[in-house]
Amino acid sequence: MSIKGLTGLLIAAAIMSFAPASFAADDVASIARGGRLYDKWFKVIGAPKPAETHPAWPSSNTAKKGNTTHRCKSCHGWDMMGKDGAYASGSYKTGIPGLKQMAGKSNDKVIAALKDSTHGFGGKMSEQDFTDLANFVTKGQIDIDAVIERKSKKAQGDSAAGGRYYQTVCAGCHGETGLEPKDMPPLGKLANKNPWEIIQKTLNGQPDEPMPAMRAFDLQVSVDILSYLQTLPKE
Repeated sequence: MSIKGLTGLLIAAAIMSFAPASFAADDVASIARGGRLYDKWFKVIGAPKPAETHPAWPSSNTAKKGNTTHRCKSCHGWDMMGKDGAYASGSYKTGIPGLKQMAGKSNDKVIAALKDSTHGFGGKMSEQDFTDLANFVTKGQIDIDAVIERKSKKAQGDSAAGGRYYQTVCAGCHGETGLEPKDMPPLGKLANKNPWEIIQKTLNGQPDEPMPAMRAFDLQVSVDILSYLQTLPKE
């Protein structure tokens, strides 16, 4: 075996040693991909970007329209709490419930809901896509209020540990101070404004981008990274 091949095996073994005990490797990968589908499914699968506003989008919300209204997170929130979470107010206020009650439930219930007349996703994704998205909803939810203090938006992590993770895993793309790439706001600003979004992207990755998903590692790793991000420059 080549040195490169051996190195790959060692890295994979190291990652698996941190994988949640309750999930097999394929489950973790499926959950992370489901999280990216929850974020922006059409980008993940390379489907045409929806042009029209989703039929189920409430008429009371005129702040958002078009493809944004087809994203799961736009209705149910990054914190999965819908009208009872961060989207209780603001431009994403819809009055739509969250998905916390679906944690631990059957995938069949989630998939049936995705394909019903309200959601209307039947025929738009593959069965594997539906399975991955359902795995995220039923198996991938975290106790969000245990890791992010809702009022202050502060992550309950160790920023020093997070700095070590960030500087070795994330800085190659985002820069030492989180100011890269230039076509996005500074990570320090994003992490303090919407930490619920950042923890999900840290865990699951960015749709259709070569960003590593930290889902295979202990949740605390992602929380620590978020804590560190909140110390970075906002401008």
